[in-house]
Amino acid sequence: MCGRKTLTKGKLEILEELAIDEWEEDFDPSFNIAPTQKSPILRNIQNKRVVNMMNWGLIPSWSKDSKFAAKMINARSETLFEKPSFKRLIPRQRCIVISDGYFEWQKTSTGKIPHYIHSKDHSLMQMAGLWDMWKPHEGPPLLSYTVITTTPSDQLSHIHHRMPVILTEKNVINWLGNAIQSNEIADLLKPYPHDLDYYPVSTFVNYAANNSPECIKDLDHGN
Repeated sequence: MCGRKTLTKGKLEILEELAIDEWEEDFDPSFNIAPTQKSPILRNIQNKRVVNMMNWGLIPSWSKDSKFAAKMINARSETLFEKPSFKRLIPRQRCIVISDGYFEWQKTSTGKIPHYIHSKDHSLMQMAGLWDMWKPHEGPPLLSYTVITTTPSDQLSHIHHRMPVILTEKNVINWLGNAIQSNEIADLLKPYPHDLDYYPVSTFVNYAANNSPECIKDLDHGN
């Protein structure tokens, strides 16, 4: 699964790197984004790249309350077309979860060791996601999202049995495009084809309240 991630770049860097057209909300970089917290999500709206802040943990539009969120931070690619909460979103409510790394916990005989995983050139990771809008009885509508996961690449399989679907730039265009067919979508939800960098980090990251460079400090090399 993908249960923690980072977005340590500033808004201006993200705007430039992803060629975003519209992004009005404020955003503070984070070294430890946890479920239920807000983070920037990229969508294609009328052929424009638009970013909105959304809550991590999908709340289906038909929900009576928000209790689903904690259970729906991830969506398995293998069953995406079978789950009612996800199937109905696939045609028009696909999105990109903007990140520059994520954490995964490796099981060992002495406990779980968190690892930080990121691109080799420190470029942004564009994860495949689905979004929805939920309208509570009181207050404004709430936008939320889920990260789609798949089987891990050979490089990362020793750490965990799942990984987020990380899209290449070509596949980002296809994923966000309106013309994509249902039978083409499954071809995009594959393990990332390129090598990533990873290293163990401190259990400091286990606590969602901890949000500093300490979360991504390399325990093997002390940086």
